[in-house]
This record gives sequence, C-alpha cells and structure tokens, in this order.
Amino acid sequence: MAKKSKKYIEASKQVEAGKTYDAEAALALVKKIDFASFDATVEVAYHLNLDTKQADQQLRGAVVLPNGTGKEQTVIVFAKGQKAKDAKEAGADFVGDDDLVQKITDGWLDFDVAIATPDMMAQVGRLGRVLGPKGLMPNPKTGTVTMDVTKAVSESKAGKVTYRTDKAGNVHVPLGKVSFSTEALTENFKTIQDIIAKARPASVKGQYIEHVSVASTFGPSVVLDSAAL
Repeated sequence: MAKKSKKYIEASKQVEAGKTYDAEAALALVKKIDFASFDATVEVAYHLNLDTKQADQQLRGAVVLPNGTGKEQTVIVFAKGQKAKDAKEAGADFVGDDDLVQKITDGWLDFDVAIATPDMMAQVGRLGRVLGPKGLMPNPKTGTVTMDVTKAVSESKAGKVTYRTDKAGNVHVPLGKVSFSTEALTENFKTIQDIIAKARPASVKGQYIEHVSVASTFGPSVVLDSAAL
C-alpha cells in the first residue's frame, strides 16, 4: 500500500469515520480539506450493482454539466467539406480527415475530445487501438459520432462529460474544480446523479447504487448517503 502524505493524513482526520454525508455537505468538506497547490478537480465515484458482462448493464453516455467542468477542452473533429467548415466555425481546435487520422497514427494525442461524422468512421475506426483505451474513440452513445458537429463541438466546449462503467461496475465523473462554489458543484452532482439513476437497467435486482463518494485530485474521499439519493 502506498504511503500517505502528512497532508493527506491531516485532511483525513476531518472526515468522520463511518459517517455518510448529504451531497452539499460532502462537497463543502471536499473543498475544505483539499490541500493541492493547484485548482484540483473534484470527482464523483459510483459503485453500481451491475453485471457488466450483460450488454444491457453497461452504462455509457454523456451530459453537459450546468456549471461546466472548469477545464478548457481541446476538441478535434474528423470531417470533410461543409461539416469541416461547420466544426471550425463552432470552435473546434483541430479539424481534418485522412491527414488527422495519420497525425494520430504517428503518435499525436494532445486533445481531450474527438468527434467524427458518420462517413469518417471507416477511417477513424483504424485508430480504435489507440483511442479506445484512452476513452477518446468517437461513439454515437456519447454524441461524438454525429452529423451535427456544431452542437457536438459547442457542448464539448461548454462542459460536456462522458461516463461509462468499468468491468467492476464503477463510474467516475468529474464535477468541476475546487475553486467552484459548493452550490455549483452540488448542481453539477445532481445532474450526474439524475442521469445515473435514470440509467438503471430494468434487469437489476436489489439496491442499484451501492456506494458513492466524492474527492478532489489528491484529497481523501467523502462518502455520500447512497440510500438517500
């Protein structure tokens, strides 16, 4: 087990052992005990009662947070012709077709979001082994394979986040920055919570949300009362 720093240990002392918090109190505490020397990201982590071997129990999607993420997203778009022009006008940082595919094949990965028009997916599909493991592969479920590139770029720039379950049924989603107000972080959390709750597969039996916690980048986690969500 990795050795905890003195700052982490001191921060942990302010989280009452065994206690669960409501969302607003938890996020206020996360802000209070953060000790990073930069504007750290606040993240929510879910453990869901899902069997991800079942196709209908694999959650994946995207949502625009009402208060954004506090992070400037670098957005690339694979498109041709008028759609490429639309993407540039919407604020995409890099737009291309075969040239952009080749650039990534050569090792360039300096971006946060990749969007593609459907007609480009045959070429973009060749990048699956590179983009897939990094969560950067365009996907219709997250709205990143679309003909409406203007909307897709605008949403990504405005604070769109994606979510997906890992093999163990965990979901991690950024909520914003420590510098955000508690109210802004809480509003973002409620948006994510609503999406996760509504995504409950009909085949799930028993308690769906088993554990929820929030934490800053290096700070200790604060557990929410999942039964009250």
